[in-house]
Amino acid sequence: MIIPNYKHKMAAHCESGTITALLNHGGLNITEPMVFGIASGIFFGYFHKMKSFAFPTFIVRNKPGQMRTNIEKRLGVRFKTYDFKDPVKGQQMLDQLLLQNIPTAAQVDFFYMDYVPSWERVHINVHFLVVAGKDANKYVISDAYFPGMVELDSTSLEKGRFAGGNMSPKGFIYNLDKIPAEIDYHKAIVKGIKKACFYMLKIPIPFLGIKGMHMFARKVVEWPKFARDNEHLSHEIMKINILLEDQGTGGAGFRFIYATFLQQAAGMIGKPELKQLSEELMKIGDGWREISLFSARIGKNRDLGPEKLKQLSDMIHDRADVEEQFFMSLSQAVK
Repeated sequence: MIIPNYKHKMAAHCESGTITALLNHGGLNITEPMVFGIASGIFFGYFHKMKSFAFPTFIVRNKPGQMRTNIEKRLGVRFKTYDFKDPVKGQQMLDQLLLQNIPTAAQVDFFYMDYVPSWERVHINVHFLVVAGKDANKYVISDAYFPGMVELDSTSLEKGRFAGGNMSPKGFIYNLDKIPAEIDYHKAIVKGIKKACFYMLKIPIPFLGIKGMHMFARKVVEWPKFARDNEHLSHEIMKINILLEDQGTGGAGFRFIYATFLQQAAGMIGKPELKQLSEELMKIGDGWREISLFSARIGKNRDLGPEKLKQLSDMIHDRADVEEQFFMSLSQAVK
């Protein structure tokens, strides 16, 4: 049975979409771009052949779980969180919450979500969804990437919640506990923007923010020496497109959703210059989309010679340069 009055919505990203769904159900009228922006979701990090990664990679958002904690700090909302060592106790707690008609977010390994076609499922332990009901041995799932709610048997959900490996979910679930009577959106928006600008411009770590983009640009020409063969290199280059476009970013590595946030924020805090910056970021996003398409094309065609990788490197350097100017202007706008 579906929890009464729960409304499913698709979203650009699983974590910001899940948080938005719980807040909307609790009565807070807030959009996903606003959640993403207040939570300083936009980010960049490049990881060049570290112990945790079998091959160089990059990220375009803050770490999983940080959106939830940032939203708590900046809006004053509260979530109750639970994790478990025992799968039986984990299922019992989830069932208790559902019996109380409390929609509950869960962290899972995406691979075990068997409502997804088999050719699309990959092992990734940081997928978030809302469990919105239960009927016999089937859970009702509200997954932000699907147009409607779906069913998932208890065995598959348990496998997903208690999968092993890097960033294991450990049965993690959470639900909305409290929404304050009043929220200072002006303060929350400005804080979210300032923190995002800090991470992109000033964080003193060479592989994060704008510095991380330039490192990505410099190092991508070295990727062939880490690949087993040309097929492997092709796969990794095409993954640039997947990480920027397909893995729930809303397109262009979250640039479009963040631009929407700035457009909405402009009116809410009385700063029309944010609308102009929103339009600028949409154009910057178009440039990232060109990188996505270029990566997909050269990867698919196995056209991975030094000249093509140098061209890709130059495109990434260019995005880093324009984003540095953008975030400097954004920082000034809320100073």
